[in-house]
Amino acid sequence: MSDFGGEKYTYSTDFTHVKIKLNFRELIFLLFPLQQKNIMAERNVLLKSLKHPFLVRLHYSFQTVEKLYFVLDYVNGGELFFHLQRERCFSEPRARFYTAEVASAIGYLHSLNIVYRDLKPENILLDSQGHVVLTDFGLCKEGVEPEATTSTFCGTPEYLAPEILRKEPYDRTVDWWCLGAVLYEMLFSLPPFYSRDIGEMYDGILHKPLMLPVGKSEAACSLLMGLLQKDQHRRLGAIADFLEIKNHTFFTPINWDDLYHKRITPPYNPNVRGPADTQHIDPEFTREMVPNSVSQTPEFNPSTSSSNAFNGFSFVGTEDSFL
Repeated sequence: MSDFGGEKYTYSTDFTHVKIKLNFRELIFLLFPLQQKNIMAERNVLLKSLKHPFLVRLHYSFQTVEKLYFVLDYVNGGELFFHLQRERCFSEPRARFYTAEVASAIGYLHSLNIVYRDLKPENILLDSQGHVVLTDFGLCKEGVEPEATTSTFCGTPEYLAPEILRKEPYDRTVDWWCLGAVLYEMLFSLPPFYSRDIGEMYDGILHKPLMLPVGKSEAACSLLMGLLQKDQHRRLGAIADFLEIKNHTFFTPINWDDLYHKRITPPYNPNVRGPADTQHIDPEFTREMVPNSVSQTPEFNPSTSSSNAFNGFSFVGTEDSFL
């Protein structure tokens, strides 16, 4: 869910199951031009990610007088965060599989000059077979060339890279820091440098050495040290981006072509019983009141809604985008 006061619910049709993500936009057009820009950026990134197996797909986007809607893939295997909360940590092979699929998705975004900037377990979903689906592009930055930097302070505290905390210009390698933080959490139960005291946590990210508990392979520790390098210019991925991650010894067991084409059986199968199965979705969300459906919105007219304040927001996908 992005930072625009959004809610999510599902809608079933005869041909597919999709998730409708809505953003309440009342007064945003007048009062929050930056949020308007971010919403359009998210929509643009969703359009560009249609062809990657580990990125959520956009099928439609439309608007009413009060709301913006994204119609996305319906994914009910649960958030990675939900599974980590339940299991505390994963085995190395399982963590390697998820990390490889996420890295493939991030590498694809980088190839489009997009920096993701908010990688965390809550934004990593599992589909019904157990493959990764990266979602929520609200903090993405478009147009970041390989040597370019940006400077907006954004992200989630536990996963912020040191250069963001120092309010320095940063590049694509912030995503590789976040990948390292997520891998660390998958292996050791908590993000690196975690503290309930946010000031203490920031101090650890900036100044304290990375502590690696015993019991993990040399390759796993090497990858973590490379990704969680405080100097962004020395961080793994600083020179050849995704290629450096892909070629690290931790991923030696991974055939990347098989991974991309989903020919590798996931180490965990959510065993969902159908689209209505919400066993892997936190009850915190399923207990929420559902706002009025778009079908109950009298002012909704798809033929005219695209001409409203968010010009160019509306999108109708091709039929094969549902396959």
